[in-house]
Amino acid sequence: MKNTMRFGALAAASAIALAACSAAPEDADASASDSASATTSTDYTACMVSDSGGFDDASFNQAGYEGLQTVAADLGLQTNSAESTSEADFEPNITAMVDAGCDLTITVGYLLADATAAAAEANPDVDFAIIDSSYEEPLDNVKGLTYETDQAAFLAGYGAAAATKTGVVATFGGMQIPTVTIFMDGFLAGVNYYNSENGTAVEVLGWDGETGSFTDDFSDTTKGQSVAQGFIDQGADIILPVAGPVGLGAAAAAQEAGDTWIIGVDSDWTLTATDYADIILTSVMKEMGPSVYEVVSEAVDGNFTNENYVGTLENEGVGVSDWADGALDDDTLAALDTIEAGIIDGSISVAVE
Repeated sequence: MKNTMRFGALAAASAIALAACSAAPEDADASASDSASATTSTDYTACMVSDSGGFDDASFNQAGYEGLQTVAADLGLQTNSAESTSEADFEPNITAMVDAGCDLTITVGYLLADATAAAAEANPDVDFAIIDSSYEEPLDNVKGLTYETDQAAFLAGYGAAAATKTGVVATFGGMQIPTVTIFMDGFLAGVNYYNSENGTAVEVLGWDGETGSFTDDFSDTTKGQSVAQGFIDQGADIILPVAGPVGLGAAAAAQEAGDTWIIGVDSDWTLTATDYADIILTSVMKEMGPSVYEVVSEAVDGNFTNENYVGTLENEGVGVSDWADGALDDDTLAALDTIEAGIIDGSISVAVE
């Protein structure tokens, strides 16, 4: 598989197709009133409201926040941010950004869709963008940033099926919502495709395409550790946790087991969850940083539109990180390149059959 470019390259080129995240934020803002100003400021304020888990979650909140910080530094923007600890924080945090004079407020996560729509309708002169969601009936001042992560997860599932020593792999989610299950669908479909192509019977625990294992939150790492241990006890030696910081609990269980791989989500976990870098098989990445960079850049230039962005393998809005050294043989790596091309040209479906 090809290497994914570092996000710093995108900052220079300002192209949405470039990939990967910068280093984790050192000090994410914890209240709506705190702001971080770029060294050379301009008269534009771009803001962000997190889902629960905060901006240091080694997952989608962090990836989006890093995109905001990079574009702010490059363009000399004012920024403001608010971290949510529960769904009760969504509406007041978004309102606080509007009240603070934000020109563009980016909300992070599917669960913020209703609160974002309400704020946008109440403030038609303010621009909004939302990561991981879009609206059936578009709103004039809201841009959806969505990602076909099932395409990348399909590759991860195929690779996991090739790498497993026990013939059992697993996945679980934080909540049973579309932006979580899309990963699980792609993973399951990829394993199924490997089985059909190679005459194997690798088993997937935790998701059958309709029902599965969920921790019902994105913050309690002990739940992730417990669920992962249950899978390990059933023979799983590769686990894909789609649960934000809860996934770090799964990584802790895998590390303790000593013979279990973890597949990261949203960002390259060898860079964002460095305590577990040695057990990361690969990561299914949503390139949220680049898409945030692009929407902010467009808005600053007066070119904001409500046309949704969709990240795919073709435009490098989704992808997988490098595979762990030695985990896959050359034939499997070549097959993954062929499969990626097939997904892009439509000859291979990533749907769960």
